[in-house]
Amino acid sequence: MGRADVIAETGGWIAVDKPAGLPVVPAPTSGECLWRLLEAERDERLWVVHRIDRGTSGVVVFARDADTHRRLSMAFEHGDVTKTYLGFVQGTPPDGPIDAPLHEARRGRMRPARENEPGSLHARTDLRVLQTWDDVSLVEARPKTGRHHQIRVHLKMIGTPLLSDPIYGGVVRELPNWRLTLHAHTLEFEDTRVESSLPTDLRALQRP
Repeated sequence: MGRADVIAETGGWIAVDKPAGLPVVPAPTSGECLWRLLEAERDERLWVVHRIDRGTSGVVVFARDADTHRRLSMAFEHGDVTKTYLGFVQGTPPDGPIDAPLHEARRGRMRPARENEPGSLHARTDLRVLQTWDDVSLVEARPKTGRHHQIRVHLKMIGTPLLSDPIYGGVVRELPNWRLTLHAHTLEFEDTRVESSLPTDLRALQRP
């Protein structure tokens, strides 16, 4: 799964490049997590600000003190952080917003909510197609809300699921079955922009 390289850091936070397959926090199916490994490697206490799925690679930010944790957590909660993902999907989705509420489903999954369904959660993802070839597209996804599995469910809902997603999409033989073709590319917060390039396994899927 590789190790998490440091992308940038200040006295209050650290941004790292999470490899796919490593959960951010402890999970029942994995004995190690990015949070605890990073704390042990750096010999310091860190606070979890946000998470990305185990199968997703890319930028994750941790706070280095309680005040920064509180401030950044509020920024994420209030939508003051701009998040950009890169994803390889089946077919070619239309550019523009997917504004569709989600609802919790069984076994920790999410699904599109029915009209006026109690418990539904507002969710919006803005999409832009960057490249298309052989019925595959590389897209830029900007979630405007932070719902669990939001991008994955929205892409499946419109008929262009992630190329590799064991729950909501297909399987690419070149990739392990837990590896999502989704990458957390950039985070922008407090006049700072942190970027992670596409990892080698996803770049191999891209056509020149």
